[in-house]
Amino acid sequence: MPLLRFTKMQGAGNDFIFINALKGRCGLNRQQIRQLCHRQLGVGADQILILQRSRKADFKMKIFNPDGSEAEMCGNGLRALTRYVNERKISTKKTLTVETKKGVHEAQILSKNRIRVDMGPPFLKGQEIPVNLRGRIINRPFKIEGREFRITCVSIGNPHCVIFVDNLAHCPVTTYGPLIENHSIFPKRTNVEFVEIHNKNHVTARVWERGAGETLACGSGACAINVAGVLNGFTERKLTVKLKGGTLELEWNRDSNHIFMTGPAQITFEGEIKV
Repeated sequence: MPLLRFTKMQGAGNDFIFINALKGRCGLNRQQIRQLCHRQLGVGADQILILQRSRKADFKMKIFNPDGSEAEMCGNGLRALTRYVNERKISTKKTLTVETKKGVHEAQILSKNRIRVDMGPPFLKGQEIPVNLRGRIINRPFKIEGREFRITCVSIGNPHCVIFVDNLAHCPVTTYGPLIENHSIFPKRTNVEFVEIHNKNHVTARVWERGAGETLACGSGACAINVAGVLNGFTERKLTVKLKGGTLELEWNRDSNHIFMTGPAQITFEGEIKV
């Protein structure tokens, strides 16, 4: 069994197994990914991030969920990659371009533990997200298991279903999160965000991530919350999102239509494991 070298990283509590594959191939199979992400039997992580060379950008990032599926985008992961290549002096650039499954994104180092990521524009039509509903899905009634929610659906390169609630502390996230994630109207499943509004510039959220379950944070989820809040008239374009693992700063820029996310990323430890 070969040894796999890895770096454990986290951004606002969203934790990753980070693998540097710049000098070689990292061909993990679905079973190995599940084993590595398992919190009792492996290293434990919300996602596996693989750093690769790119022909389109400075670097390429592949993202895998704990169930072995590949994700299109991870905002907290983009910050983790930027922190890693900077600390390891792989690149001395303060602004990097990173290729993901859903396109190239820019990440800028503002300070030692503060990184700003251009997440690009949101996608709002049902077929773009994808959702098996027509047009924009904004505050749309959605009934599941005898309970009605109001959903707003957004893609940030990956699908999100945002639900605003009155009392987040009493919201049954772990009950309805998986039911909504796997509902038939979402052909590629969906991430689900439950959000309590405090004021026009501040919300608290819990996130049920597709293929991962409830996580302490989700960068693309925070971006989806930013967009959904504006579309519903609940929040301003600049928004602070407090998640279980930390706080992220968002801005849906009116001129460029791009979403900018600012937050921390840290290296936790390094190690080796047999795979």
